[in-house]
Amino acid sequence: MMRWINRGLSLLLIALVRLYQITLGPFLGGHCRFQPTCSRYFIAAVQKHGPWKGAWMGIWRILKCHPFHRGGYDPP
Repeated sequence: MMRWINRGLSLLLIALVRLYQITLGPFLGGHCRFQPTCSRYFIAAVQKHGPWKGAWMGIWRILKCHPFHRGGYDPP
């Protein structure tokens, strides 16, 4: 049962990020300091680590995306 809940939550999180990529992403421009971008990182982290740890990793990555962080290559 828990596996189905985790799978559904993963799909929902990925769908929300993809919606962001299609709707808001083009208007905000490509200003991510990291490679891969924060949205791609979020999706990869959820796929690799599941919805709970992956979402936490993605949120932590987004919080690091500011002018005072050097960025760079940071795989999930």
